[in-house]
Amino acid sequence: MHGTLVVFPFILLSIPSGLSAQAAAADSPTSAASPAQTPSTVQSGIVQGVVTGKDGEVYEGVRVELAQADAQPPLVQQTNSDGEFTFVNVPAGVFTLTISSDGFSTQTLSGVLKAGETFDAQNIVLLMKEATSMVRVSAAQQEEIAEVQIHVEETQRVLGVLPNFYVSYARNPVPLTTRQKYALAWKSNIDPYTFLLNGAFAGIQQAANTFAGYGQGMQGYAKRFGANYADTFVSTEIGGAILPSIFKQDPRYFYKGTGTIRARAAYAIANAVICKGDNMRWQFNYSGILGGMAAGGIANLYYPASDRSGVALTFEDLALGIGETAVQNLFQEFLVKKLTPGARKSVTP
Repeated sequence: MHGTLVVFPFILLSIPSGLSAQAAAADSPTSAASPAQTPSTVQSGIVQGVVTGKDGEVYEGVRVELAQADAQPPLVQQTNSDGEFTFVNVPAGVFTLTISSDGFSTQTLSGVLKAGETFDAQNIVLLMKEATSMVRVSAAQQEEIAEVQIHVEETQRVLGVLPNFYVSYARNPVPLTTRQKYALAWKSNIDPYTFLLNGAFAGIQQAANTFAGYGQGMQGYAKRFGANYADTFVSTEIGGAILPSIFKQDPRYFYKGTGTIRARAAYAIANAVICKGDNMRWQFNYSGILGGMAAGGIANLYYPASDRSGVALTFEDLALGIGETAVQNLFQEFLVKKLTPGARKSVTP
């Protein structure tokens, strides 16, 4: 009995010790089964690029499709106003980009995206399809196209408020008819915000006692408001409708939007003295310059005698007006489009 009692505790103590060693061996990081139990992490990256034309102009609204062999369905998006597209969280591996738009030849591009990488496709040039026939547009059809473009321009408002009717963002603008030139000028002159802006300027002039001959009080404010609105109305009608109809010129600014900053700046400044004719060829801007002189001369009929300008001052004001137009064009070329929600460039040729 005593011998059994001595051996039995030894056995009880030895058995757990052996089990503990086996458990430790099973939990060891050197176990062959351990790597198979570690889950793999799927990594992704970014694919981006810009779609342009052969002359460097960016294309908005182009369909870009990204396809991968093991991903269904393909990722699809459209280029933004700067011609850019960006696919995020794209699984690493081989991919194919397909770029397409009506009237253009479809382009494809393949690449390999590494985990955590940003693949920049840079500039993808979209070329127009070769024309197989000559399309002639009648005068009636051209007028209809111009009407559609005008309706788009009449929705253009800076910050969604201020009228921006005399700028064309269309890639292929057509000339306006005489009726359309007068209609656009009238639309601009009777816009509610035209009255509000002239009222605000009249208030500033009243506070600074500009054109003191008008006096103060409500009567002075009414005279200043009338003079401001008359300036706007006369210059718009003469420079935007009457003279453009006579000289067959287009009173709008045609947004360039492509090329180097220097080239675009030179284009904007030059448009202070040149314009497109109804034949869509560049020419000296008789309408704008003579319109400014005529509006200044007419203003002498209703401004106080002490503030009326002579011939020398009229030409000085003309030079200042050309400079102001150049500055406005620079803002149009580089800033205003971004602040105008209705401004869009079509990719349709």
